[in-house]
Amino acid sequence: MTWSEVDDFLRPAVNALTRTPMRDARRVAVFAANCAETLLAYVTCTLAGASGVAVNAHLTASETRYILDDAGVDVVLCDAEHAEIAARAAEGTGVRLIVAWGDGDLPTDVRSWARWCAEAGDAEPRTDLEPRRTLVYTSGTTGRPKGVELPYTSWVGGEDITEHVARLGGSRMIPFGRHLVVGPMYHSGPLAATRLFIGGAPVTVLGKYDATEVLAAIERDRIGSTIMVPTHLQRLLDLPQEVRNRFDHSSLKYVLQVGAKCPESVKRAMIAWWGPVVWESYGASEVGTTCMISSEEWLRHPGSVGRSVAPFEAFVRLSDGSEAPPGTEGELWFRDTSGHGITYVSGAGTDETFTLGEIGVINEDGYVWITDRAADMVVSGGVNIYPAEVEQALLDHPQVSDVACYGVPDPEMGERLVAVVVASGSERPVVEQLRSFCRERLAGYKCPKEFLFADELPRTAVGKLDKRAIRCAYDPPPARVDARGTARTS
Repeated sequence: MTWSEVDDFLRPAVNALTRTPMRDARRVAVFAANCAETLLAYVTCTLAGASGVAVNAHLTASETRYILDDAGVDVVLCDAEHAEIAARAAEGTGVRLIVAWGDGDLPTDVRSWARWCAEAGDAEPRTDLEPRRTLVYTSGTTGRPKGVELPYTSWVGGEDITEHVARLGGSRMIPFGRHLVVGPMYHSGPLAATRLFIGGAPVTVLGKYDATEVLAAIERDRIGSTIMVPTHLQRLLDLPQEVRNRFDHSSLKYVLQVGAKCPESVKRAMIAWWGPVVWESYGASEVGTTCMISSEEWLRHPGSVGRSVAPFEAFVRLSDGSEAPPGTEGELWFRDTSGHGITYVSGAGTDETFTLGEIGVINEDGYVWITDRAADMVVSGGVNIYPAEVEQALLDHPQVSDVACYGVPDPEMGERLVAVVVASGSERPVVEQLRSFCRERLAGYKCPKEFLFADELPRTAVGKLDKRAIRCAYDPPPARVDARGTARTS
């Protein structure tokens, strides 16, 4: 789309959303797969003074309903593919309007995007509205997803939309040129493209991740910046050398790796291939970036996630609450010198100090290494999976009496989820039936990749699953990597 076509698309959409009655929070969910319209739906929310709520496009109706209700969503913007799920999810919530773009028949209670916009007209929209922060949902280190607004470290503010847009134009990433979106736009990293686009940077959005298409897009569109998780980098490296050599990547000026700790071999290979344009950001949706490291720094401090960035200060906290000296491994904490800390829409949160649930080491120069995860959370392909939610779903199966889920290392995804199941009778449930049972109740990425069986599971004195003992007793065989980089499980 040209900028003129974008303008023609946005004017009526912003007018329509501005005139839609909403509660004070003005929450608007975006529930769709990656496409140009999804990007523009988020932009519409921003320009209409609404708080866009990013909803994972893989969620079931019940999972989506929880978010719509918890966030107090008034309007859902979606593609035709998700219209039926959106309609079912909206039942019993405060949603007043569902609008869908794209081809296909829509449920009776879902409005057509084209008709909705046509009725609003294409006059220049108001710009005196108060800008509002985007809302994302994260599992963090506790079970149910929690809503958190765009952190203050990423929020440019402004008294009205005019000032907000002007401030977005000052982003340090704008000079890099066209930005490439390779991850799903319901994640906080890819959502940065929305702010870059409003600030004036052209954006290319890939529908689904395909390593060869990523390279083709970089060459074709002269991509200057992109944000990727380690799985994306691994899949690029898995391409045959002749495919990798076929495309020109010289336009790249800034590649930000987020989402999970990157294997050292992967990071080193990417820097050797793309040069010193690869940066790494460590943090969370709740707070944004807490540590950052450049390629040059990483080569001097392999495996580090960098030093803390303002307004954050990193420290290792000992069991008595005191700060540990450099070189001590322990629970990694951060101090937010701005005083904000973490605040969820539910009202829960932290003071100015917080932890992201991981174990780390900080050297005398302030460089941070992540050495372990304190919580059970599994990070697979840059996506957080909380085992307790999966365990609860599997316990509803009539042939399952007990279950434990945990993550094991995976060369491509970082981690993969494994379930150890105790049958309720003498006959074990069929693995494919367990998989289907999970898919009916959970988003696909949450479903275990492997199922193991046990006669009983070890528990602590207070009845909690002893995950450490379970890992030792039931860990599956390690994944092996063949010559092409494809994971095989023996």
